Amino acid sequence: MRTDLAASYGEERLPRYTSYPTAPHFSPAIGADSYARWLAELPSSASASLYLHVPFCREMCWYCGCHTQIVRRDGLIAAYQRTLLSEITEVADTIGRRIKVEHIHFGGGTPTIMAPDAFAELMAAMRHAFFVLPSAEIAVEIDPRTLTAEMVEAMQLSGVNRASLGVQSFDPVVQRAINRVQSYEQTASVVEMLRGAGIKGLNFDLIYGLPHQTIASCLDTVRRSLALAPARFSVFGYAHVPDFKKHQRMINESRLPDGLARHDQACAIANALKEAGYVQIGLDHFARPDDAMAVAFEQGTLRRNFQGYTTDQSEVLLGFGASAIGHLPQGYVQNEVQIGAYQHGIAEGRLATAKGYRLTEDDRLRADIIERIMCEFGANLADICARHGAEPEAMLQSAPRLKSLISDGVVKLDGNRLAVANDSRFLVRSVAAAFDAHLDPGKQLHSRAV
Repeated sequence: MRTDLAASYGEERLPRYTSYPTAPHFSPAIGADSYARWLAELPSSASASLYLHVPFCREMCWYCGCHTQIVRRDGLIAAYQRTLLSEITEVADTIGRRIKVEHIHFGGGTPTIMAPDAFAELMAAMRHAFFVLPSAEIAVEIDPRTLTAEMVEAMQLSGVNRASLGVQSFDPVVQRAINRVQSYEQTASVVEMLRGAGIKGLNFDLIYGLPHQTIASCLDTVRRSLALAPARFSVFGYAHVPDFKKHQRMINESRLPDGLARHDQACAIANALKEAGYVQIGLDHFARPDDAMAVAFEQGTLRRNFQGYTTDQSEVLLGFGASAIGHLPQGYVQNEVQIGAYQHGIAEGRLATAKGYRLTEDDRLRADIIERIMCEFGANLADICARHGAEPEAMLQSAPRLKSLISDGVVKLDGNRLAVANDSRFLVRSVAAAFDAHLDPGKQLHSRAV
């Protein structure tokens, strides 16, 4: 991998492209009435995925970029769970039928902060409101420090078959610097509990670019993680945005690695995982060759949504909870971010949509190109443009950023086939950004490209 390119492009602030257009472009012009119409207009053949956001944690990790808050009283969590139940009913009633569901994802925050019986009640409500297929993937994000045996049993009985464990780093110096002290033994114990309950689809989240982090500490975390043999890894670069996430001000910026050091850490982790037999998938995922995500990558059917890379082929994502984002054929919707405002809207018997975005034909075209670049490190512009009734030459002319990427050897263009060079794949977000008609480089809304 080329360090000269990391120096040239690494400081750019770019989206991760889990959607296009990205969330900063959502507008209050799309509200609850729009969402209700879009739900009612879903074709009878549509299937959906469900995302439930649980915005609570017991303590704040200082690196966190999620919508969450610290809660000590379980009553607040119980009240929120009741609101989720009401929202599920409201959305299902608006659709007017039991739509098929192939994927369910609990995110946070810490979804397992709920009482086990409350979690089971939520799962039962979703199965009642929607036709959850027997083969559905049901995934839960987990903080290993707080997971109980009772919650594992509730997950098992509710049909959970995939879990994502927050690991980040096993280096105690790094852990103290980010306010997340989590021993290897805690993590190993949770892995054992989950596998004992038949929940074997495990993912580990790792982060590079944290304070005090070094290549050596990154590789030690990888070595320990490999001993637990998860099916997948997600490896993210820490996004330091203290203007937006005030708690990140607790992190000593002078201890953060610079762009080149972040690049070296990312390369070291990627190389170690590939040497261990994992397939590198897109920007930041790794999977065993027999895992469904690796198979989708090889077959060209990998997708990208708000949970990152996915095997989910559905064109409908229904988001539940404060700040949750949904995606329908017509566009995007996002719930109220503030928990009180979200609960107030649902209590009034309406959808809690705060903003959204109606897709144009140009948006759909660019979204397809960007998704293929992010998933496959390339795109056949002729094929994609043909599906949208567009000309690839016009699309190339509308992407002036491509010129420097091509001249620097990041991108290769063979006719209308675009490919990211193998030694430049860490800059895939920079290539995707070349087709982003909404990107404003002057606004520091996103994380660094490397």
